[in-house]
Amino acid sequence: MAFNEYLADKLRQALKERKIRFEEKNMMGGLCIMVDDKMCVGVIKEDLMARIGPHVYDEFLTRPAAREMDFTKRPMKGYVYLNSEGWDDDKELNIWIDQCLEFNKEARSSKKK
Repeated sequence: MAFNEYLADKLRQALKERKIRFEEKNMMGGLCIMVDDKMCVGVIKEDLMARIGPHVYDEFLTRPAAREMDFTKRPMKGYVYLNSEGWDDDKELNIWIDQCLEFNKEARSSKKK
């Protein structure tokens, strides 16, 4: 399944500018960017998938172009979809990326050790 390569490139560039080491994985029909072996941010079709954490979920859900991530047909608290109206502006995109990276510090890896 195809995903928005332009958005994927914007995410890659933003992470490289921050000197963040990341790994890309094809997941959920899109692209998932892993930081420290943890799902951080990604692209599903035309949407940004942001793992922002449950403590800011309600606040970020009120931002323009954001909606619940309901990939499993049920909202996943702590994960948000953002359409192009929200990620096309670099300043707004950077707010989302920063929150994803902030939550990534406290998130647990599902990688088996």
